Amino acid sequence: MNERVALVTGVSRRIGIGAAVARRFAAAGYRLQLTGLPGYDDAQPYGGDPDGVPALLAELHGVTGDPDAVRYRAADLTSPSAPAELVETAVRTHGRLDVVVAAHAYSTHTPLDGLDAAEIDRHLIVNVRATLLLAEAFAATFDAGSGGRLVLFSSGQRLGPMPGELAYAASKAGVENLTRQLSPLLLPKGITVNCVNPGPTDTGWASPEVLDAIAPMFPGGEWGRPDDAARLIEWLCSSDGRWVTGQVIDSEGGFNR
Repeated sequence: MNERVALVTGVSRRIGIGAAVARRFAAAGYRLQLTGLPGYDDAQPYGGDPDGVPALLAELHGVTGDPDAVRYRAADLTSPSAPAELVETAVRTHGRLDVVVAAHAYSTHTPLDGLDAAEIDRHLIVNVRATLLLAEAFAATFDAGSGGRLVLFSSGQRLGPMPGELAYAASKAGVENLTRQLSPLLLPKGITVNCVNPGPTDTGWASPEVLDAIAPMFPGGEWGRPDDAARLIEWLCSSDGRWVTGQVIDSEGGFNR
């Protein structure tokens, strides 16, 4: 089996970045193990995508022409065993694993005057612990010697405050640091590690009022689109991206806070 295999987390809504990455990878000939937690999106103010996973899988199967090339498994990353199980599933299903794109995120309103210890813990568990365990499981499985790719996600917290999302900001700062900690450990195994900050991206979470208020902060006057992030990730995961590792990449379309 010569096709590259990718595990992409955070896939549940068709308008999300995870789905955009899956589309790019499918078109490039990857075999895919996708995962997400649609129930999490359902509970958020922006709402879920009830037909999201079945419709996306049908779309991707149409691209690949092979229903076995794209598999999906829902996973709750608050479970300590979930990351290793996802890696194991990808390898068992497709025979290998070359790429992990950790596009999952847990984010809720956590202002300074309303902090809850359990909610802080959930942010750290999903965004930091699960990401670190994914990296460990991937590294333990990968034996190709070169071509491995681990891509993490930030939201630019070091570039400006997020006063209503303190727990999220703290957890994503941890993800950025993991990028620097993991890259020298994984490169000898042939795995690059990078983190993408896509800036404000129109994935359906923002109200029309928020969209209008933020748009002038972009020199071009428009928000990022999910495929903007997906194009960068596709390049990072290609052979052309072999010399880039340990970087937090701000791909924000000139966004000015």
